[in-house]
Amino acid sequence: MADIEARLTELGIAIPHRSPSPAGAYVPAVASGNLVFTAGQLPFVDGALPVVGKVGADVSAEDAKECARTAALNALSAVAEVVGSLDRVVRIVKVVGFVASDPGFTSQPGVVDGASTVLAAIFGDAGVHARSAVGVATLPLDSPVEIELIVEVSSPLTSLEN
Repeated sequence: MADIEARLTELGIAIPHRSPSPAGAYVPAVASGNLVFTAGQLPFVDGALPVVGKVGADVSAEDAKECARTAALNALSAVAEVVGSLDRVVRIVKVVGFVASDPGFTSQPGVVDGASTVLAAIFGDAGVHARSAVGVATLPLDSPVEIELIVEVSSPLTSLEN
């Protein structure tokens, strides 16, 4: 899909200019051939998590779904940093969503839909992907959600571009 910036403007979506800084010894995204793999992205907004805690106890499913959307946009920012432009995205291959869940919470797929629906809105059919939605006991910084992407890009990246 070409001219993603126009599509983002049409949808009223802003991709952060810089993905959040890593919380450890890793980089936000790595390219290998035509694929870009993001590190798990948290739903930071202006350097802070909008909510913290377990989904189903401290955080509502709707708030967590919005967090998944935000984390996916942060992941797209990491992709853009590696490839230069989101216009190079051929398709979103896979989304992995982790949801910090209260023991009785079983609606992880609905939470991760926040990431899936925004990617489909931005990229159309190329944004429809395979996915995992996993409930976990806890996530870094007590985040309710973490999202990873695998993205196919239009041409292999050279080592100078990584």
